[in-house]
Amino acid sequence: MRNDGTGKAILVTGASSGIGALSVRALALAGHTVYAGIRQMATRNATAVADLARYGTDHQVDVQAVELDVTSEDSADAAVDRILAERGRLDVVVHNAGHMVLGAAEAFTAEQLAELYDVNVLGTQRVNRAALPTLREQGSGLLVWIGSSSTRGGCPPFLAPYFAAKAAMDALAVSYAAEVLPFGIDSAIVVPGAFTTGTSHFTNAGAPADADRAETYDRRHRPLMGDLGKRLAALVPSDADVADVAEAVVHLVAMAHGTRPLRTHIDPSRDGSEVVSAVADRVRADFFRRLGLDSLLTAGSSL
Repeated sequence: MRNDGTGKAILVTGASSGIGALSVRALALAGHTVYAGIRQMATRNATAVADLARYGTDHQVDVQAVELDVTSEDSADAAVDRILAERGRLDVVVHNAGHMVLGAAEAFTAEQLAELYDVNVLGTQRVNRAALPTLREQGSGLLVWIGSSSTRGGCPPFLAPYFAAKAAMDALAVSYAAEVLPFGIDSAIVVPGAFTTGTSHFTNAGAPADADRAETYDRRHRPLMGDLGKRLAALVPSDADVADVAEAVVHLVAMAHGTRPLRTHIDPSRDGSEVVSAVADRVRADFFRRLGLDSLLTAGSSL
């Protein structure tokens, strides 16, 4: 295996496909020991597990799947416990698990929004609570959050529940950045724009449960809703590669503690998120200084 002892032990959630799977492979190629958090390993995602094992053998890198359903506290605890039992440490957690839905906001039930928050927001909290005691005891670590440019950029309609959950996760990540810093732990947000190829977001997007209300909106907005993916794709340059998001994760892991930027934008569609974030993060840093909380800011807290 390629890890020569200098690599880090890393857990990536939601790693069966898309950005998660790409990040696992890129991190492994960089010399790290990587655990791909995948749910339903023996059934639904058995093919992804087999592909990962084959990749590890073919490239002689240290990767393996670990059963992880971020909606279960027991599953999160068991995944972290396994890594600690096998490696004796955990250095990096990459929060990638998430699910997207597409449709008119009113047509989604409150229960559907709760389910989306359970995966995209509460899932990060479960994994953090499982991992952070070890990272705090070590006095070092990194939390990487795969966010969305929609939080501060130009967000189109018909994705409201997903965007709301991503915004909530972003707020959680920002608070963690200050709270875990004194323990030697960084919190960094990777902000992808709309990548319409290379992921299964649009293919596997959930639909509203209230079909009658969905149809009401569909009649009024047709064909806007059905063409949303094509409209977003038209803004993305032909050479845009979602693998760049995984490479951004690799770069963050390689950086020294305290030097990592709070946000790293990978947005080929240039929806404005980077511009707005520069202002918002500077305002946050200035407010911290007014409060006398300078010690909770790093060199990368604002642009």
